[in-house]
Amino acid sequence: MTSRDLLYSNETRNQVRDAYQGVLSTRGLVAERLYTAEELAQVPAPAAEFSFGVGNHVDDARIRPGDMVLDLGCGGGIDAILAARRTGAAGRVCALDFLSEMLARTVDSATEAGLSNVVPLEAEMECIPLSSGAVDRIISNGAVNLSPRKARVFAECGRVLRPGGVFCASDLTVEEEDLPPEVRTHPAAWAG
Repeated sequence: MTSRDLLYSNETRNQVRDAYQGVLSTRGLVAERLYTAEELAQVPAPAAEFSFGVGNHVDDARIRPGDMVLDLGCGGGIDAILAARRTGAAGRVCALDFLSEMLARTVDSATEAGLSNVVPLEAEMECIPLSSGAVDRIISNGAVNLSPRKARVFAECGRVLRPGGVFCASDLTVEEEDLPPEVRTHPAAWAG
């Protein structure tokens, strides 16, 4: 019996990879709309320049000193860095992304910010390589919508989150019927 990927996960993942590898920088324009001047002063310029998020949810996550935080789809690292500052040296932020280029940007920015508590994790959010109940907080900024297997992402988040933990995300949704067929079926629409 042959297994078929009815959700075209690999194709979708490749489209997202191609779209994000092709973006050079937002020049900080996205970050300037989402974050306060005080927050932007806490992050190196490259983290802001590669911010592709859709909101600012770090405050809402109620990150405490010593927390273990998972940043799903860390991108350029702006949220991971802001979270790492809140956890302090006693805490840790696992910056998860399936794109090694984005992880490298996050690591470079964390190093430039003088943070040693940001740990890169190259993986897919549908299969998080952490043990059950390992994290206190999960944050995600415009990343879950990129997955063709959202239910799997949420199941994994539930698995790795400690009882009483917090899942806090900024994301976009759209009703499929609100989009014309040429947009629904265009490869760039998924990543966009």
